[in-house]
Amino acid sequence: MREILQAIVSRRATKHFDPEYRIADADLTAILEAARHAPTAFNIQNYRFLVVRDAEQRRRIRAAAWDQPQVEECSALIVMCADIKAWEKDPARYWKDAPEAVRDGYVGMIRSYYEGREQVQRDEGFRSCGLAAYALMMAASAYGLQTCPMDGFDFDRVGEIINLPSDHEIVMFVALGREASAPRPRGGVLPLDAVVQYDSFA
Repeated sequence: MREILQAIVSRRATKHFDPEYRIADADLTAILEAARHAPTAFNIQNYRFLVVRDAEQRRRIRAAAWDQPQVEECSALIVMCADIKAWEKDPARYWKDAPEAVRDGYVGMIRSYYEGREQVQRDEGFRSCGLAAYALMMAASAYGLQTCPMDGFDFDRVGEIINLPSDHEIVMFVALGREASAPRPRGGVLPLDAVVQYDSFA
């Protein structure tokens, strides 16, 4: 139980990965399998993981990411994308293993909640991707790997490079691999009472 707590408090953004390290396909698949169990509203699973391992594709993305080396040096670059219209794409499949009455009930709720609410569709997609990205980082930690969440890049240009579907939005990158050097000391963490309130804001 304490291992997950240690993974949370010790997690750092790795800026320099060992470019010679190659994650095993089975390990990467296991990490992605874990991440896809991250929670989503109405179970619509509206996160999409684009795994970029091709060297030339990484080079193009790095050029659109302020030349940050971790884009190319990491073992796998995961582009976290939100499928904004996942709610209307055969929503019954999200509840395929539930009793018919339960499935039908959720399909109705999904439609009534999302239909015509563009901002909600986008917000939910971004929330889902944030949860999935953190699950991905914790799963990578379980395999002894390090990660770097990233949003320092030209979103439009990266969208062109990866041929992003029109109903998807890029949320962030997660670079993962084996660190080449220890990260810098943590810059600082606010005290608990600076970020936690109880019952209402004063």
